[in-house]
Amino acid sequence: MIFIAVAVAIGVGAFIAGWYLGQPSRPDADKNSPYECGFEAFEDARMKFDVRYYLVAILFILFDLEIAFLFPWGVVLEKIGRFGFLAMVVFLTILVVGFVYEWAKGALDWE
Repeated sequence: MIFIAVAVAIGVGAFIAGWYLGQPSRPDADKNSPYECGFEAFEDARMKFDVRYYLVAILFILFDLEIAFLFPWGVVLEKIGRFGFLAMVVFLTILVVGFVYEWAKGALDWE
């Protein structure tokens, strides 16, 4: 309970200090202008994204992890022998089959 009380006190204290020490709020045209992209927003920020963006991100993570497993496997290949080689062949085969399936279904086509 003491830790929770101290954490809440620090959080509330920081919030109050920021409110007292902050600049007075005087918004003008320059402060309210867009600064990230340089032009006014032309669509709603909550617009729907195409699912292909997420699919490409998932594929990137998948093949990035594949490479992360290939490096240590390549380093110890002589020690793990034929069994380790065959295990990696099975692993890569499963990934390639999944990639070919997605490619055949047209998931990677940009229209």
